Amino acid sequence: MSIRAVVWDVDDTLFDYSTADREGMRAHLAAEGLLDRYGGPERALARWKDLTERHWTRFSAGEVSFEGQRRDRVRAFLERPLPDAEADTWFERYLAHYEAVWALFPDVLPVLDVLAASHRHAVLSNSSLTVQDRKLRALGVHHRFETILCAAELGVSKPEARAFLAACDALSLPPHQVAYVGDHPEIDGRGAAEAGLLSVWIDRLGGSATVVVPPGPHRIVSLSELPALLRADSRFGAPSTFG
Repeated sequence: MSIRAVVWDVDDTLFDYSTADREGMRAHLAAEGLLDRYGGPERALARWKDLTERHWTRFSAGEVSFEGQRRDRVRAFLERPLPDAEADTWFERYLAHYEAVWALFPDVLPVLDVLAASHRHAVLSNSSLTVQDRKLRALGVHHRFETILCAAELGVSKPEARAFLAACDALSLPPHQVAYVGDHPEIDGRGAAEAGLLSVWIDRLGGSATVVVPPGPHRIVSLSELPALLRADSRFGAPSTFG
């Protein structure tokens, strides 16, 4: 049975999050006079990335609110206590720089155009609807998706099967008629495969030797490869060159 819909991750799949976060924070630190904190800009940026991952994990586990994880990141980065309002203001200033460099990857619009007539489209993200709805509108692609589901509102996050199955339910399609495309080999790749979807891992870094491809997902390095993979749908016996 053919694939009828594609469900997409957002950050580092459609949206170049890593570049925007790095360059936005670099501009923010320069404006705040903090670029040389921790011995230089690269170390400062690495610390911000580490804190983002650490506190987002706490949010995903339900240990802290969405706003709380932002405030905790700011306090940890600045290494001093701040009232909520001051932490919020600092983060808002960062957001202004971050949003100024938002961009889709170059291969996104071409593949959405190619698949527009043949497949339905939705989003499943481990972020919040407030964040991703605004982002997709700003990037000009919100109208491309029938539904946008996010972990903060679902109450369940990837790689849990329930998250992927919620997206299938929203499309009224069984998992074997849905493909999922995401950038993380475990959270997206293995999670979607174990939930019964056609799992596609977009490896934009080209496959570091240190990355072990988990069983299940198909690996591509550009979204330009996706239409051929969807046509082949190698789970049902057709040949695949995507691993």
